[in-house]
Amino acid sequence: MDDSSLKVGSNEMELVDFRIFKQEANRVYEGIYGLNVSKVREIIRLPRLTALPGTPDYIEGIFDLRGIVIPVVNLANWMGIAEPEGVEKNRRVIITEFNNVVIGFIVHEAKRIRRINWNDIEPSTFVSGSGSLDGSKITGVTKIENDSVLLILDLESVVEELGLYEPELDEIGDHIETFTGIALAVDDSSTARKIVKEALHKMGFKVVEATDGQDALEKLENLYETYQSDLSSHLRVIISDVEMPRMDGFHFADKVKKDDRFKNIPIVFNSSISDHFSEGRGKEAGADGYLVKFDGSLFYEEISRIVSENSKQGV
Repeated sequence: MDDSSLKVGSNEMELVDFRIFKQEANRVYEGIYGLNVSKVREIIRLPRLTALPGTPDYIEGIFDLRGIVIPVVNLANWMGIAEPEGVEKNRRVIITEFNNVVIGFIVHEAKRIRRINWNDIEPSTFVSGSGSLDGSKITGVTKIENDSVLLILDLESVVEELGLYEPELDEIGDHIETFTGIALAVDDSSTARKIVKEALHKMGFKVVEATDGQDALEKLENLYETYQSDLSSHLRVIISDVEMPRMDGFHFADKVKKDDRFKNIPIVFNSSISDHFSEGRGKEAGADGYLVKFDGSLFYEEISRIVSENSKQGV
């Protein structure tokens, strides 16, 4: 799957709308969830799985898909949801790839593709009152038809829980070239911002943080008030996530590069989306680099190269 019809600067995303049903007392509740199409390879029927002893209960097993061994997570189990009887007949597996990891997720139904504006997605402080699902497993919420609410799950946290993805900050050694000035780190995930901030500090930068593209534009305005036309000699680089509520990274970068005050400040995307199409969209938006979260040595090498090249151009 891809969202190649989306234009850079549109501030839109396409989501796979899927459902997880929950048994509570004598009632069955329908949960509506979404996953960025950019992270989805395909959707298949539940295959025969091979169990893996010693793994968490939410790991249903593994299977071979065209030569790739894929772990399969039962999302209902991971979220602590009691599954009703009868959901087996419509179960599907959403095969995803992000952070350079391929993993499958069992859902009860895969419904449709939705196009949603990031401005309509709010950061989530949602906490389930009756289950174990909490805000740490949700990256955003948006209203859809009939006043229903769609939740965007943070599937990266599954990968972290499985130990398949661990930031390797130690790869940024102590004997490295360091820089001066400010770096702006933009990410809706406090965990991701912490990792990026630590890496940038190791490189010598002072770090200003922003939680999404809209917040980042406000931080840029504040920095401009302080440094005026000399801003680009102080703000050396912007590191931005792509998927963010209110304003996504592509839309943010497009606005920055169209503003004469900011256009010479390099922007590097640091995203969990690892498809080549998104990298192309990043370049179209004017970004100077695209990184997949999070390889410490590659992060250092790419940021160092871009900042150094920008300095040599006399910016």
